[in-house]
Amino acid sequence: MNPCGTFWPTGTVYGCLLNFRREWRQLGDRMAQPPHKAAPQAPVLYVKTANTWSASGTAITLPTGADAVLVGASVALVMGPRQWQPDADRATPTVAAFVLVNDLELPGGTYFRPAVKTKCVDGFLGLGAHAVTPADAGDPARFVLELRINGDLRQTIRFDDLVRDAATLVRDVDAFMSLREGDLLLLGCDADRPTAHAGDHVEIALAGLPAFGVLSHTLVPAPTQEAT
Repeated sequence: MNPCGTFWPTGTVYGCLLNFRREWRQLGDRMAQPPHKAAPQAPVLYVKTANTWSASGTAITLPTGADAVLVGASVALVMGPRQWQPDADRATPTVAAFVLVNDLELPGGTYFRPAVKTKCVDGFLGLGAHAVTPADAGDPARFVLELRINGDLRQTIRFDDLVRDAATLVRDVDAFMSLREGDLLLLGCDADRPTAHAGDHVEIALAGLPAFGVLSHTLVPAPTQEAT
């Protein structure tokens, strides 16, 4: 359900793995090991299903048995109408806006094929309240994202370190599947994602761009089951 007065997706939400150069440097030779034996040549995508979507300011409940979660601060591209390009003889996607996201994940996933059970837990995609147009946001390569947990700065993410910048990522994804108006495409999460626990308060903001607001959530433990 779309919370009143907040941004909410109208299409499919796609995450993207391995889109920061630091991730590639850290993985190094492991990409060439079995079972994959080579680094990916195309964008590595996954889906954040509708049950994961959480409005900014709400509490996110950790699943039973989980005592920690990886916080994935990122920016999503909100796709606009496809436009006909005579040179390409096809309609190509446009970017209508950008929105802050918090792509949560249970520890233990793999970098090539993330498990649905770690990525698609209920509430595990925080969505910023404000979608900001490209005219107001400026060049996404200049974005600097700040992630705070309980007020402490835990991660600074610079989007000039992407393997594929926003335009290239859209083009490469659309080469093998059509992006539609209302879809969201995340630019990716940087390496060394911080861990948060039940009771922690998470805040994500873009430095120097107050139009995006602050994406915030409090993590809460799963409710205890009373003995019968």
